[in-house]
Amino acid sequence: MSSAGVNVLRYSALGAGIFYGFYHQRTIWATQKAEQAKRDYQHKQKLIDQAKAEYSKSKAPAAASTSSATGGLNQDPMDPKFDLEAYFNALMKESA
Repeated sequence: MSSAGVNVLRYSALGAGIFYGFYHQRTIWATQKAEQAKRDYQHKQKLIDQAKAEYSKSKAPAAASTSSATGGLNQDPMDPKFDLEAYFNALMKESA
């Protein structure tokens, strides 16, 4: 038979192991929860940045995006509003 000292040591080790396992599991759980919160925040921030970019893109003035060195003339020859004569006149004024 086992002596009383061995039983006390055995149950003390069991209790310490249970306590350590509980503490360690809580630490792991807290770390995972913090990482998940960080990922969620980064995802939301990315969505906000995309929305801001889309909003600024939609609210940007059209004249500023199409203006060029030729005084805001339409330089796309495939555009139905393209004026070849005005384009050449602007090029002549630039070169002079």
